[in-house]
Amino acid sequence: MGFRLPGIVRKASVTSSSKAMEIPKGYLAVYVGEKMKRFVIPISYLNQPSFQDLLSQAEEEFGYDHPMGGLTIPCEENMFLDITSRLS
Repeated sequence: MGFRLPGIVRKASVTSSSKAMEIPKGYLAVYVGEKMKRFVIPISYLNQPSFQDLLSQAEEEFGYDHPMGGLTIPCEENMFLDITSRLS
């Protein structure tokens, strides 16, 4: 059983081709969890209080580290999906 989260796009893998690294205008790449799964989210999420709380918690606990060129959030993937599903 699957479900769809409007406004969020999950990239299953990151390859070295330039096409795979392109992010549509108005979106932001976010790497989540231990396996650094890549999600492409609307930048409008950055204005949402619950998403700002998630970013603040990640900064307090882990600092900001962006080795992959996108925002890295070391929270559990399920937590990230739960928060972003409420923003849509």
